[in-house]
Amino acid sequence: MSSSSNPTRIAIDYALAMADAVGADGGVSEPELAHLEALHARALPAVMTRVDQGELGFLTLADDSNIVAQVREVRATLQPDARDALVLGIGGSSLGARALCEALSAPQLAPGTPERPRLHFPDNSDPWVLSHLLAALDPKATLVLVISKSGGTVETAAQLLVVREWLRAAVGEDGTRTRMVAITDPERGSLRAQARSNRWLSLPIPSNVGGRFSALTGVGMLPLCLAGGDLDGLQQGARAMAKRCSAPSLRDNPAGLLAALGFAHDVLRKHSVHVMMPYADRLRAFAAWYVQLWAESLGKRLDRNGQKVERGPTPLPAVGATDQHAQVQLFMEGPRDKLVTFIRVEQHERDLVIPRSDGSEAYLGGATLGALLDAERLATSEALASDGRPSITLHVERLDASAVGGLVMLYEMATALAGELYGVDAFDQPGVELGKRLAFGLLGREGYAETAAELRARQAARSDRYRC
Repeated sequence: MSSSSNPTRIAIDYALAMADAVGADGGVSEPELAHLEALHARALPAVMTRVDQGELGFLTLADDSNIVAQVREVRATLQPDARDALVLGIGGSSLGARALCEALSAPQLAPGTPERPRLHFPDNSDPWVLSHLLAALDPKATLVLVISKSGGTVETAAQLLVVREWLRAAVGEDGTRTRMVAITDPERGSLRAQARSNRWLSLPIPSNVGGRFSALTGVGMLPLCLAGGDLDGLQQGARAMAKRCSAPSLRDNPAGLLAALGFAHDVLRKHSVHVMMPYADRLRAFAAWYVQLWAESLGKRLDRNGQKVERGPTPLPAVGATDQHAQVQLFMEGPRDKLVTFIRVEQHERDLVIPRSDGSEAYLGGATLGALLDAERLATSEALASDGRPSITLHVERLDASAVGGLVMLYEMATALAGELYGVDAFDQPGVELGKRLAFGLLGREGYAETAAELRARQAARSDRYRC
């Protein structure tokens, strides 16, 4: 059960994104915010209509108790003494799960235990990582979660073929069956067909939930369950945030505010780079998840009327205070094209007191590392504001399952609303399809020979004059 009967508080401070704090060139004015209220009044019903019609399923995932029950049933059936788990997936089939697990599980320095296997996310087809993992892991003590909404993701399919052969060689077909879970579309696709024919355990990704919106399905829930995470608390926080994000008033709707301010800073102030900068190492993967969600959903060539617009902000991940020594110089003195969102954790689950000392570091004595981190965040936001550079701060009471569920739902709903403001479909990704077709052709997939021939002809026609 959740460790708290009340959802963890998440508050948005957008004062430093407004013109009265950072100037007319850097911030949104009150009249502009009033206009955004009118846009929000049209955007919210448009999203909710698609939800009510069953077209968009992400918003109601937190109300579905069957998700947690199914995840726990699968976990109880899996090999109990597994020490490791491979999570095979890419994009939304990996980033959401990784974000949940890194935020809500302590660093595991020792070998895994029967209660908590170590999780590995080899989310690329680079052979270096997977080959080293397979050489180091014991297949007899390893679980494999293969995740693909479509079932045909080429990188995941290739990894599955390699890992399945590795398992079969060690434990046979029956042993593979007790260690394998497919998480995919409930009815369609090649991965669903494989799960049926091989009698693998499986979990569904609802047909109306896209991959990058699937963190609160088995995609993220089963890895989090393996990591010992609080599934009930995650749903509780997401459910509470979904309710807040249905508020008709823009100033009462946190997702509406994030969508509207991001849209206004991009379109009106040319702040097209949206930086996600949590001051918490546990949210590094969350920033990476946000990048895919914001970029793939909002970066579109055509609007809903088929008109060429080539719209979309560019998301950029950062982490405080690490990137104060890497990217903040650019944020402070580089192009005025950025809107920074800080995430502040108010209460740290663990903290360390800095010992007292003589010398130049004496002023640090007695303070905590958490207080140091927060001082650096506040100083960075104020330094940016002093030069007319805008920011938003999310205040998170404590980084527990409820908070993480709330953050996931907050940004998923903000993305949906931003799609309405930009006039694009936030739930497709046509820009990645050409690359997929070209890759299929180069790899010899049936039906793509003509595509491959055209590509090779173009390559052959190019000269080598620009090669060194």
